[in-house]
Amino acid sequence: MPSIPRSVRRTPASRLLLWCGLVAAAAGAVLCVVGWYGISGERFAERQLPYLASCTVPGAALIVTGAVLVVGALWTYGGAGGEAAARATEERPAEEPAEEPGQAPSSEEPPLRVPGGTLAHRPDCPLVAGRPEAEPAGDAELAPCPVCEPWPR
Repeated sequence: MPSIPRSVRRTPASRLLLWCGLVAAAAGAVLCVVGWYGISGERFAERQLPYLASCTVPGAALIVTGAVLVVGALWTYGGAGGEAAARATEERPAEEPAEEPGQAPSSEEPPLRVPGGTLAHRPDCPLVAGRPEAEPAGDAELAPCPVCEPWPR
């Protein structure tokens, strides 16, 4: 039996997915066995249908659900998705130091807003940088962006 990747063992969310998947699959297997046992004792098809409807079909659905949860836990946190996330983290450049609260903004241009938006942004804010639809905020009553904090100017 293959071992569970270390990243799955460390991540609480993946552990929850993994255990929920295992419990669902086990419960589904038990239901399928109970349904099979009930059907095997009945001679007529009309007396077998209740076992199919109440045990075998829900049991099969639980087995499929459990398998999806287990594969999701392994894929997201331990498989190719986890490796891609680890590579992206390694290749990410070091972040620039955060600005001090009293430090002047990096741009002296007027604040921007997106059409219909309620926040004022500095022109270099990652939320509006490179967006052609961004327009000057003007005298509109806007709240400051929590990312770039354009006030005080």
